[in-house]
Amino acid sequence: MARNQMRAARGVTAAVVLIVMGQQALAADLAQAGSVPQAVASVTEAPSPWQIRLRALGVVTHDAGYVNAVPGSDLSYSNTVTPELDISYFFTDNIAAELILGTTYANIMGQGTIGELENIGKVWLLPPTLTLQYHFTNFGGFRPYVGAGVNYTIFYNQDVGSANALKVKNTFGTALQVGFDYLVDRHWGVNFDVKKLFLNTDFDVTVDGAKLTGKASLDPWLIGAGVTYRF
Repeated sequence: MARNQMRAARGVTAAVVLIVMGQQALAADLAQAGSVPQAVASVTEAPSPWQIRLRALGVVTHDAGYVNAVPGSDLSYSNTVTPELDISYFFTDNIAAELILGTTYANIMGQGTIGELENIGKVWLLPPTLTLQYHFTNFGGFRPYVGAGVNYTIFYNQDVGSANALKVKNTFGTALQVGFDYLVDRHWGVNFDVKKLFLNTDFDVTVDGAKLTGKASLDPWLIGAGVTYRF
């Protein structure tokens, strides 16, 4: 009789232990399941592929050119500062395309054997430029990049100075680019950028009734600094 009671007591004790262990395991499973939404909520939202920049842009031209049939002729151009907007689209974290928009003007001066002409005329130019860039992303908030692309320059509002008539022709060119963004948070940053445009165009000019042609080699450096916003 006593032996049977001891066996029953041991069985009850074992059952209680199994129930307690099962309850603890169930509580642990429920706690782990409850942590899943919290983990999902902590996933960082991917940045937008769109980015814009607003820069102050210095346009520094290369003074070269000539008038056909006038030996020793040369040309120079004024340098300017202008606002510039660009729009970027990131295909990946590293690869982006950038469209650069801005407009400025250039005074065209005679040099060399045509130096007495002084200010030949003034033209405004719109040089939209599309570059394909590679961004380096392993330096934290410092994001350097390089790029290359194409340019199409539109000349408009062409005014004469010492010339009787002036027509600078629209033209294609190429561009090289290097720069960096420094991101202060996930949206805002500062930017520094340098581009070299290879820009050579033909022109027609009339001086003292003589109709002449020539080539203007502006090849400007575009040096910009401003702010970056990533959507």
